[in-house]
Amino acid sequence: MKKRFGIDIDGTVTCPKSILPYINKAFGLNLLYENVNQYEYTPFLNVPEKEFANWFTENEPVIYANSPLAEGAENVLKKWEHQHELFFISARRSHLLDITINWFIDKGLTFDHIELIGSHDKIATIKKHGVDLFFEDKHDNAVMIHEECDIPVILFDTPYNQEPIPNGVLRVKNWREAGRWVDEWIKQEQNRRSLVRSN
Repeated sequence: MKKRFGIDIDGTVTCPKSILPYINKAFGLNLLYENVNQYEYTPFLNVPEKEFANWFTENEPVIYANSPLAEGAENVLKKWEHQHELFFISARRSHLLDITINWFIDKGLTFDHIELIGSHDKIATIKKHGVDLFFEDKHDNAVMIHEECDIPVILFDTPYNQEPIPNGVLRVKNWREAGRWVDEWIKQEQNRRSLVRSN
């Protein structure tokens, strides 16, 4: 049973610690990943928000080009590339598409579609593409996507997304756990279809 998966990139397919060494070096900090308890980094920095935004814009290409894969992502995504449609939907801005595609090629990952929407609001894009299930690391995104699109959302556990989650948003520790959940979900969907057909 082929499904269309919507998958965030940064902090989901890429290791959520990817940006931290760059921030520590640029701003003379020694921030530990486990202490990053919110999604935005500016509260941890002693610089104006605009200064950090400018730094990030300047350094995005290098950070994205060199981001390591999240643990276990490669095996699970390679398995799914023959079984499902993989639509990567990211808040990255569209001018970073070439860097993003080259990163996927470099990591040996295939994709059916990559869309960089330049915003954390992914609702319209998810609806446009008829996504069946979404993978995310940002807490409020995960909740909104589930509520607005009425699809299950898998939330990858990080120190910065520890707020409570509703039913329909499922917290997993890693890609292996996500893979197991998806296998079970597909089985249940197949069973439901069989029951409908037999009735």
